[in-house]
Amino acid sequence: MNRVDFQQLAEVRIQEATALLGFPIPMPDGAYYLAGYAVECALKACIAKTYGAEQWPDKRFVTDCHTHEIYTLVKLAGLEAERSAAEKTNPALRNHWSIVQNWNEHSRYERHSLAKAQKLHTAVTDPVDGVFPWIKARW
Repeated sequence: MNRVDFQQLAEVRIQEATALLGFPIPMPDGAYYLAGYAVECALKACIAKTYGAEQWPDKRFVTDCHTHEIYTLVKLAGLEAERSAAEKTNPALRNHWSIVQNWNEHSRYERHSLAKAQKLHTAVTDPVDGVFPWIKARW
């Protein structure tokens, strides 16, 4: 997969999460998982941005990138300091990151309330202070 693949996949996962929450009978379990997965894909697009076609990444770095841990991906994308600085000046963004950090790939095996899924979806997609728009500005 390349950067564009990750960008497109992130966008699709957001759309799917939104759709699942908008059904007459919402499906929060899938929506929760997909909203978090969109963040993972967006961060992997940021990581892919750091490598050109002629660059050969370090094997350990590549191995480390095969994770689902949000904050590990933030660090690997080189966004840790920028995220921290943004959180200091934007309490809403800080709150949204704190919600997103609770997502992990094991959530696909868990049940999630509609309120919890909506909270994560808002933290990810808020057009002003959401995690996804913040990442998109850097991918």
